[in-house]
Formats: sequence, structure tokens, C-alpha cells
Amino acid sequence: MPICFRHKIHVVQLKKDMKKLIKVSAMLLVAVVAAVLILEFTSSYTTSGNVNQDAPVKTLQSIRIHASSQKVYAVFTNVQKWPEWQKEITAAKLNGPLQPGSFIEWSTAGMNIKSTLQTVKTNQQIGWCGKAFGAFAIHTWQFKQEDGYTTVLVNESMEGWLVKLMKGYFQKNLNIATKNWLQALKNEAEKG
Repeated sequence: MPICFRHKIHVVQLKKDMKKLIKVSAMLLVAVVAAVLILEFTSSYTTSGNVNQDAPVKTLQSIRIHASSQKVYAVFTNVQKWPEWQKEITAAKLNGPLQPGSFIEWSTAGMNIKSTLQTVKTNQQIGWCGKAFGAFAIHTWQFKQEDGYTTVLVNESMEGWLVKLMKGYFQKNLNIATKNWLQALKNEAEKG
């Protein structure tokens, strides 16, 4: 058999193998996309206003701020100004009055989030829940006035199919993001 003819046979077989590989890859991609869509649209979450103690990812952190709870709360609840002092947030907007049922639309870490206010107690507490791709989070922020300073306590839970799949990643990043947010709030509230 001439070399040229054998080469043509190998090329024909290679083309067949490549077509099979492309077809199998496309079918796998379709299956993965379908599974993600099913997970995304069939996930349900409870919005009780309290963090989910059974969630795979949780954080509880606090910071002492040398300012009144009224000032700290005012800085924190001026949602539109979050991007000015919290550099991880690229956009934020409160849709409606500062009361349960209103929405906060915000962007952080490349995610667009729409959160629903659950709890609003002036100068004391604010809480919301929100869903992003593969994740659902509940945030509660408490502001406790003490002798010339305010202790801010943040409690958050995250759940969802993507959070379960990447628990370590989400836990690490939630801890860092919450610490950064608290420090940024302290810096802003303690200004002049």
C-alpha cells in the first residue's frame, strides 16, 4: 500500500474521530447546561429574616466603631453611596423606601444581586436576603450603641447548589468580604 494512500486513510479516520469528539463534547455541554438550569430554577429558599443556621456557609463578625449608632446606621443605610466607601461594590441602588419589602440592587465580585429588605429597625438593625446565580444569602446587621462607640455585628448565611459545590471558596471569600466591608464602614463612619 503506497504511503500516500495510508496517509489519506489516517486523515479520514482522524476526521471521523474529531467529529465524534465534537459531538460527544456538545452533548456533554448541553447536559451540564440543562443540569445547571434545572438546579437554578428548582431551588427554593426560605426568607425568614434570620440567617439559616444549617447553611453550608456562614459568617459572624463584628467591629467597634468610634461613632454613634445613628451615624453608623445613616452611613450604612445610604445604599447609593456604598460604592464610594466600599470598593468591592461597584453599583448599589435602593428601590423604594428603607422598609421591609423594598429592594436593593447591587453588584459585587462580578455578581448582580437583587436583595429584599426583611428587617429595618432604625439605628439598630437591618437585614435582607438575596439570590444570585447558584446562591442565596441572608444578611443581618446589628448596631449596638455603647459608651461612645458602636459595635456592628454581621451575621450571614449562604446556601445554594453552587455554594454547596464550592463551599471552601465561598466560605473564604465571604469571611474576607465581610471583614473588608466592616473595616470600610468603620473608616467611613469615623471620618470627621
